[in-house]
Amino acid sequence: MPDIALVIGVGPERGLGAAIARRYAAGGLHVVIAGRTVERLEERAAEIQAAGGIVSIAQLDVRKEDEVEQVFTDIDAMEGTLRAVAFNPGANVKHPLAETEAWLFEHLWRVSCFGGFLVARAATPRLTANGGGSLIFSGATGSLRGAEGHAAFAAAKAGLRMVAESTAREYGPQGVHVGHVIVDGLIDGDKIRGAFPEAADRRGEDGMLDPDSIAEAFWQLHVQPRDAWTFEMDLRPWAEKF
Repeated sequence: MPDIALVIGVGPERGLGAAIARRYAAGGLHVVIAGRTVERLEERAAEIQAAGGIVSIAQLDVRKEDEVEQVFTDIDAMEGTLRAVAFNPGANVKHPLAETEAWLFEHLWRVSCFGGFLVARAATPRLTANGGGSLIFSGATGSLRGAEGHAAFAAAKAGLRMVAESTAREYGPQGVHVGHVIVDGLIDGDKIRGAFPEAADRRGEDGMLDPDSIAEAFWQLHVQPRDAWTFEMDLRPWAEKF
């Protein structure tokens, strides 16, 4: 039986979660795709199957401890060995600090930071027991610096980065490759094209990151030789200023 990869945060077809799932499936892994909307998961699963991949779906809200534990328990019962976990959920809003309500700040933190903690806590002992594997987190520009109007998002993403870094230091010596991928720019996907088409057009050719290109970086981290592991990788379009 093929090894298993769990990809959390799978939504639109032109989205990072779906791209990671497709790349892992193309690499021969049985991909378990997880997200909150079953209809979207079924659509993505059909696409992966049509391309010859092996896929299962799992409805999951990463803010809920019992649901996170249940997904991993279900994977324990599958044939095959868990070798890869990719954590991609996220939410982003832009609000002035004075207009950022407490519930919104906590919501973003729970999705990115708390959810990442729950997944890391569940994944690491299993990957260790299985002889190793990868646990890779999606980061953002806000992982490193807080922009105007993005206090809640930056706090959530920076917190996730600390969860990832601490996990890497604890579990790297036990054979788990923990990585953090900073996506420094707009992703050329359905969310941006649908919600901010003018901003997407202004970027021009190569002005945004192709989700498939980001997914390739995730895959390269997964297969990276353990004598030269990368913890953090930052990705941006070639013309992006930083």
